[in-house]
Amino acid sequence: MNTEFTVSNNLQGLARKLVSSNILDEATAEAASVQSNKKNKTLLSWLIKNQSADPSLLASSASEEYGIPLIDIRAFDMGLAPIGLLSEALIDKHHVIPLHLRGNQLFIGMSDPTDHESIDEIAFSSGFHVEPVLVAADQLRNAIDRAQEASSPAFDEFDEDGLEDIAFDVETANVDESGADMGVDETPVVRFINKVLLDAIRKGASDIHFEPYETKYRIRYRLDGVLKNVASPPIQMARRIASRLKVMSGLDIAEKRVPQDGRIKLNLSRNKSIDFRMSTCPTLFGEKIVLRILDSSATKMGVEQLGFDKDQQVLYNAAVKKPYGMILVTGPTGSGKTVTLYTALQMLNDEGRNISTVEDPVEIRVPGINQVQQNNKQGMTFARALRAFLRQDPDVIMVGEIRDLETAEIAIKSAQTGHLVLSTLHTNDASQSITRLMNMGVPSYNITSAVNLIVAQRLLRTLHKCKTKLELPPEALLQAGFKEEDFEQLRLFQPKGCSECNEGYRGRTGVFEVMPISDNIASIILEEGNAISISDQARAEGILDLRQSALNKVAAGTTDLIEINRVTKD
Repeated sequence: MNTEFTVSNNLQGLARKLVSSNILDEATAEAASVQSNKKNKTLLSWLIKNQSADPSLLASSASEEYGIPLIDIRAFDMGLAPIGLLSEALIDKHHVIPLHLRGNQLFIGMSDPTDHESIDEIAFSSGFHVEPVLVAADQLRNAIDRAQEASSPAFDEFDEDGLEDIAFDVETANVDESGADMGVDETPVVRFINKVLLDAIRKGASDIHFEPYETKYRIRYRLDGVLKNVASPPIQMARRIASRLKVMSGLDIAEKRVPQDGRIKLNLSRNKSIDFRMSTCPTLFGEKIVLRILDSSATKMGVEQLGFDKDQQVLYNAAVKKPYGMILVTGPTGSGKTVTLYTALQMLNDEGRNISTVEDPVEIRVPGINQVQQNNKQGMTFARALRAFLRQDPDVIMVGEIRDLETAEIAIKSAQTGHLVLSTLHTNDASQSITRLMNMGVPSYNITSAVNLIVAQRLLRTLHKCKTKLELPPEALLQAGFKEEDFEQLRLFQPKGCSECNEGYRGRTGVFEVMPISDNIASIILEEGNAISISDQARAEGILDLRQSALNKVAAGTTDLIEINRVTKD
């Protein structure tokens, strides 16, 4: 008996048709039939989902087998389609598109007309008698996207100037599970996201937030440290926006249950590029995505541009030039610590030094510096990277953050044995950094022998040139922290606002507390004194705290009292 003939006779319906048409081989067809039965899916749906055959050939065979008309939807005028007759949720769930309404008959395009459950649900929800029309799966995906995106006014909110000059280093295009081919650069969602990113760069944003809620979708920029709403596309676009961004950063499109981190590179020109660090987080109503804009040019600024007072700059430069010891920079997330550290690294970055960094994540890539990405899953912890650095003849080491005793001990030992070590802590001011190390378990004598300088910092919005003068009574000035002897020369300003600024502000500057470990402060540390005692001694030695430094910025007309009250405590 002929085995091939026997196998062919075992196949029925569409499976037999596909084999006889040489679209599938017999083994694949038989396996598909078995698997679709196990999954309780129609054979056609299973073949489409698993991309087992060319969509056009599959649709043509299905049309002949089931006697259902097949159309090339690319030639169909979607402007005439009654899209509004079905909800976005119903269209997305069943992956169908309304094509025509004749009396009580609604003709819908679908890739699997044998899916009777979907047809029944659509008929029940819409109140129409549903007639299926076959559309190839790939054509249907693009048609649904075009129809839904064309109805979104949000895609016209941004100027398209400059889009033709940019390019992204995008991973090989994927097709998300909703069927949106996110690799086609001409789709409206792709152009919209490109415009959002380019507009953020033009406006000087530091972060972009893509936020889905129950009934709305919000896009915000962080401009000069403050979030501002810039667009509200329809909530139905949430999945497509997330999919596009995940494709651009090489993340898993299908994974929506756990956070993911990725990176996007935008090439503005042959010599200019911008990196974006991307983070996703599942929320109740979809994935929130935040992009941090990483402009490496920010770290190439001179130390003079950071915002140090003259005395503070002298202390900072002296600590950076020392051959060994530790410099700690402290402050909350987004306070500019990375730029301050990288400014020091740029000062030290020459062919005569071996500089290594370990960060989580590596935000800015710098030629000449050996940068390591911390990865706990693979065992690359801060402590393990530090041990490796010490075996590679280092001169300068930067640790992204001291989070635990093991990392602190290795970093301090490195500083004590002839290496310059730079790192960060998350504390409110310089004196609290000392007590934080003590609380971790670092002996006080190791702190005094290793730490040279502690820098606490914040970022203040700077007033734009449209600023106006402000008069305040003496009582208010005293309450703010000014001294009476300063009143005569004090000239205060307030934001006004114009077309060239963000509500009266443009740009940011650092405000610092720069505390070297003097002999008297070291004595307090050795006696295990508290942060208050250390802070009092620093003030006695003329070290300005964050509030006093901020007041100097107000007196210089750089910023205003409202801004320093937002960022520093009275």
